[in-house]
Amino acid sequence: MRIVLHGQQAFGQAVLEKLLERGEDVVAVCCAPTKEGKPEDVLATYAREKGLPVHQPASWKTPEALALMESFKADVCMMAYVLLFVPEAVLNAPKYGTFQYHPSLCPLHRGPSSINWPIAMGKDRTGLSIFWPDDGLDEGPIMLQKTCAIGPDETLGDVYFKKLFPMGVDAMLEGLDLVKSGVIIKHDQRLDDGTYEGWFGKKEAKLDWSAPVDTVYNTIRAANPAPGAWTMVQGQELKIYDSAMIDGAGTPGEVVSVSDEGVTVQANGGRILIKRVRADEGKIPAVEWANKAGITAGITLRQ
Repeated sequence: MRIVLHGQQAFGQAVLEKLLERGEDVVAVCCAPTKEGKPEDVLATYAREKGLPVHQPASWKTPEALALMESFKADVCMMAYVLLFVPEAVLNAPKYGTFQYHPSLCPLHRGPSSINWPIAMGKDRTGLSIFWPDDGLDEGPIMLQKTCAIGPDETLGDVYFKKLFPMGVDAMLEGLDLVKSGVIIKHDQRLDDGTYEGWFGKKEAKLDWSAPVDTVYNTIRAANPAPGAWTMVQGQELKIYDSAMIDGAGTPGEVVSVSDEGVTVQANGGRILIKRVRADEGKIPAVEWANKAGITAGITLRQ
């Protein structure tokens, strides 16, 4: 079966590695164009090393892009982490169409930050979908889904790299095996029962110390490692990463203590023990930052 792999970054590379290990006929690799001054995508680099043709259209909405996909004479296209919009004409060019990985249980959490949001919302379960994309926003019919738990202390990095990444690679191959066996599964999404969220960016990652402590903690977990939850301290932006939620009462936003364990800050109904932060320099232990910045108990962090 002639396969086009369209993807990017480490996830796309991991899927390509598995395809080549299995001896699959990958006829082309597509990924986003390299931005000026930025390193080439690892997927493109790996594909070139393996002698595969790499194509990086700036847009898939042109007649030239459609002609490119048609020229591959592919049986199927696998989309392994794609942010560029790809119109249906291009998606349908391969004989069996195109299927895609999305790290949520569609129709829930459709959109570009689908791993961040369920963590920020305090959910204890998420998963992934392999679906047939169309012109909608993650709205195409579902081929298969896998679920996983979100532990109470797990971060974005934990959920993605330890669960949704390896599960997603396996699910992409499972989807390919279904197509190769002639089993084309398409279950329409119940969009009225779903959700769509935009980017979980800097605005969403700002901490409000007057909010319930679990809301503050979930925001920190959802933004670790990116985009990084943040607060203002003495006129300087401080990003907060590894943390823990502990009991205790007091004035929201007040530094309760500084110890070898970290910096403890009061929220509404509990406290956050901040263990790792980033100010001007790279990520460092919170106690190291506090000692350098002169942070002591009684200082109040701004909302």
